[in-house]
Amino acid sequence: MEIVSGAVSLGLLWAVMTIGVFISYRILDIADLTVEGSIAMGAAIAARVIAAGGNPYIATLLALLGGMAAGLCTGLLQTRLKIPALLSGILVMIALWSVNLRIMGKSNISLLRMETIYTAFENMGLNGTASITVLGLLCVFLLISVLYWFFGTEVGSAIRATGSNPHMARAQGINTDTMTCLGLLISNGLVAASGALIAQSQSYADVQMGTGAIVIGLASVIIGEVLFRGKNFYTRLISLVLGAVTYRMIIALVLKLGMPANDLKLFTAVTVAVALSLPALLQRFRQNQKSHGRVE
Repeated sequence: MEIVSGAVSLGLLWAVMTIGVFISYRILDIADLTVEGSIAMGAAIAARVIAAGGNPYIATLLALLGGMAAGLCTGLLQTRLKIPALLSGILVMIALWSVNLRIMGKSNISLLRMETIYTAFENMGLNGTASITVLGLLCVFLLISVLYWFFGTEVGSAIRATGSNPHMARAQGINTDTMTCLGLLISNGLVAASGALIAQSQSYADVQMGTGAIVIGLASVIIGEVLFRGKNFYTRLISLVLGAVTYRMIIALVLKLGMPANDLKLFTAVTVAVALSLPALLQRFRQNQKSHGRVE
């Protein structure tokens, strides 16, 4: 039971990052590798502020703003300097490694026995896991509500149109460069906020905690889309949360069954590869079935 509750609580925090990845990957149609640096940046900013005696809520807000700045840099490289999207993300990701080390002053910061964003819930009598779960649910509910409203506005619809069909969007008078920057700004802001929440939940921040984050995000997005198909935008956002929680439960299960922790990245990569190739494999299978039917 502890494994399940721990997986759910951690999954809710990673769900914030999953929604950020969804915005760049599905809405903007960009595989943004900035995520690997911005999640660590959020953790670094929050940890540095809290370790210095700062307010954890302000620390989390600063982490959000730091991630937004990173996303904006990626967007400007793409739109102003015309650097390809994938390469722009890689460049910012590499730069953020040094930036994060500068922010922390060392490779990791411990937050043990320091006040975090979860302390208020712990003071109400909740244990650590319950505090993380309650705050995670509140954050996810608020985030889904705000994003559902935002992407229904004129600006939000313009971002969606930019990702769906940029040529048509430009024909409608939409500044696609601005919308791309805004989308990446929101995406990486959420990813960094997730990093801040995760760092406070595990009581430390590490410069390497972003390694493989994009694969984890994609795995959660795909699991959510395959297992919990959303019929509209609101239910699609909910499916992302369920996908992130399900992914964490799968990881907890395979660890319980004895898989070495060092193999988790390989397991995740294979899972994502299979999930991404599944539509093409199913289509090929159906075509083979039809061709065999004609021959008979």
